[in-house]
Amino acid sequence: QIHTYMRFGPPPPLPPVATPDLASALATLAAAFADVLSAAAADISWQSAAALAASLCCVYLLGAVLLSEPTPRVDVPVDEDVEPKIDGSTAKFDAALLTAEGARREPSVVYCWDPSSMDMLGTLPVASAEDVAAAVGRARVAQAAWAGSTWGARRRLLRTMLRFVTENQRAIARVAVRESGKTMVDAIFGEILVTCEKLKWTIAHGEAALRPERRPTGTLAMTKRVKVEWRPVGVVGAIVPWNYPFHNVFNPVISALFAGNGIVIKVSEYASWSTLYYGRALRAILAAAGAPTDLVQFVTGYGSTGAALVGSGVDKLIFVGSPSVGGHVMRAAAASLTPVVLELGGKDPFVVCDDVSEAELDRIAQVACRGVFQNMGQNCAGPERFFVADAAYAGFCSRVGAIASRLKCGPPLDDAEVDCGAITMGRRQMGHYQALVDDAVSKGARLLVGGYTPSGDDPLAAGSFYPPTVIVDVPESADILQTEIFGPIMCVVRVADCGGAAANDDEAVRLANNCDFALSSCAFAQSAPRARAVAARLEAGMSASNDLEGSTYLSQSLPFGGRKQSGFDRFAGIEGLRGLTTPRAVCDDALEWLPFGLGALLRTAIPPPLQYPSRGGGFDFASGLIELFYGEGVSLKLRGVAKLIGAAAK
Repeated sequence: QIHTYMRFGPPPPLPPVATPDLASALATLAAAFADVLSAAAADISWQSAAALAASLCCVYLLGAVLLSEPTPRVDVPVDEDVEPKIDGSTAKFDAALLTAEGARREPSVVYCWDPSSMDMLGTLPVASAEDVAAAVGRARVAQAAWAGSTWGARRRLLRTMLRFVTENQRAIARVAVRESGKTMVDAIFGEILVTCEKLKWTIAHGEAALRPERRPTGTLAMTKRVKVEWRPVGVVGAIVPWNYPFHNVFNPVISALFAGNGIVIKVSEYASWSTLYYGRALRAILAAAGAPTDLVQFVTGYGSTGAALVGSGVDKLIFVGSPSVGGHVMRAAAASLTPVVLELGGKDPFVVCDDVSEAELDRIAQVACRGVFQNMGQNCAGPERFFVADAAYAGFCSRVGAIASRLKCGPPLDDAEVDCGAITMGRRQMGHYQALVDDAVSKGARLLVGGYTPSGDDPLAAGSFYPPTVIVDVPESADILQTEIFGPIMCVVRVADCGGAAANDDEAVRLANNCDFALSSCAFAQSAPRARAVAARLEAGMSASNDLEGSTYLSQSLPFGGRKQSGFDRFAGIEGLRGLTTPRAVCDDALEWLPFGLGALLRTAIPPPLQYPSRGGGFDFASGLIELFYGEGVSLKLRGVAKLIGAAAK
C-alpha cells in the first residue's frame, strides 16, 4: 500500500477484516511483502526504493508486535488496611512509645503512623532471629529454582513489574505519602520515575551486562578460550532506609532478581507499613510472571532484626543508612566474611562560580531549591552545602530566599499545592535540625527563612513539620557544614573573591572538599568547560556540571555510590548488577573442533623439563619461555630459544 500510494496516490479503503490468528497474520504479511518486491522489481526508481524501505520497516514492526509475548497485567487493590480513611476519628500516634520506657510496654511491635497527620496506621511484628532465618530459607529455596531462569524469563518479570508501576502510579504514590509524609510530586519523581527508569534500563541492557564475556587469552595460553561468567551470589540481604519507601524496596529487588538471586529486605521501622501493599504487589507480580513467589521476603523490626539479617548467612548484604550504623554492620558481617555494599549518605556540595549571568541565576536558584527541598531534604544524594562566589552571592541569596519564603508546608496527601511535606522521623529529627541551626547562628550565620521548630498554636505543630530554611553567611567552623542534615535546610557559604577566576574556583573547591562525606556533587558556571573543570575536582563518587547532582541517577547506566564516610561499592549500572554476582573465570580448549584427533593432541601437556620427578632443567626451561615470549629485542629472544633447547636436552 505504501508503494502504491507513492506512485499513484492514495489507495481505496480496505474492506474490514476480522482479527487474524498469528499464522494467518504472518501469511498475510508474507504475501504483502511479496507484492511490494514484485512492484519494486517492475519499476525501479527512488520512489520504489523508498517505498520498499518503508514497507520493510512496517513488516518488521508488525511482525515484532505479533510475535512478542504479551506482558501480564497485575491488579493489586489498595485495601483499607493500607489506606485508612481520613475522617478525623483516627487514633493519633503517641511519640512516647518510641522511648525506651514506651518500648518496654509493647516491645514486640513496630509502630506505624502518618508523620503529617500523626494518624496511627497500625502495628507490625518485630521479626526474631528465627523469623529472619526462616525468611532467608524460603528465599534460598526459591532462588535455587530461579538461578537457572532464562534472560527472557527475567525480562518478562521486569516488564510485568514496569507495567504494574506505570498503571498504578497514584496508588503507589499515595501509600508512600502516607508512610513518609512527602508530597505527591516528590513521590512521583523520587519513588516512581526513577524506578521506571531502572526497570527500563535493566530490561534493555541487563543481559549484556551479565552474559558471559570473552576475554583475551594469555600469551602462553594460545590454544585456549577464556571467559568470565557472572553467577548469582544466592540470597541478597538488604537493610534499607525510610526516605523513599517504594523505591528503596524495588531498587534492590530489580537488580537482585535480574541477576538470578533471591532477596530478603529489612525495611526501616519508620517505613514498615507500606510493605503491606508493596509486598502484596511483588508477590502478585512474581506469580503473574511465572517466577517463584518466595524470591522476595520482608522482615520488619528494629536493630536486632537487622543484626539477625546480617548474621543469617545471606550471600551479600546491601546497607543504606548512617556511617555509625554502617560501621556496626560491617563489623558484624566480618565475622562470616559476608561482602557488604555500604551507602552511608552525604553532604553534597553545590558550587556556583562567579561568571553566572542574572538569567542563569534565575535557573540555578530554582534548581537549588528543588534539590534541597525535594522530599524535605531527606535524600541520600542531595545538596546540603552551597558554595557561592562573591560576585553571585547577593543575587543567589535573594532568589532562594524569595522562593523558600513562598513555599507551602503542611499535610500533602490531598492538597496538590503543598510544596513541602513532613519529617518522617518526627520530633527527634527536628531536634537535630534545630541544634545545627542554633550552632551556626551562634557562630555568625544569618537566617533568611525558617529555622525554627513549630510549637503552640502553629498549625504545623500538629504534625511533624519543619519549615523550609535558608541560612546564609555560614562560617567554615559551623557543625552544619560537617554533620549530615538530612532535612529542608539550605546552608549558603560565601566564597571570598581571591583576585581572579582560577583562584576563586580553587577556594570553592577547597571549601567543598573540606568534608568527610563524598557522595555526589555539582558545579555551575556560565562557561560549560569551567563548570566541568570545577566539578571534576570535587571529591565525590558522582558529579554533574550545570545540573543538580541527582541528575546522574536519571541515567541508570551509571553506578551509584560514594567515597570517604559515604561508603563504598556501588549499586545501579553495570557495576551494580555485576556486584550481585560472583565472577567466575572459565578456561577451555579452543581447538577441540579440529578433526583427526588434532584437537585432543593440542590439549595442555606438561613439557618433559617440568615433569615430575625433576631432571634438573626446569628453571632454565621456564626462564627460556620468559625470555622468548616477554623479552625485548631479538638477542634476548634467541637466548630464550637456546635455553629451551638446552633444558629439553637434559
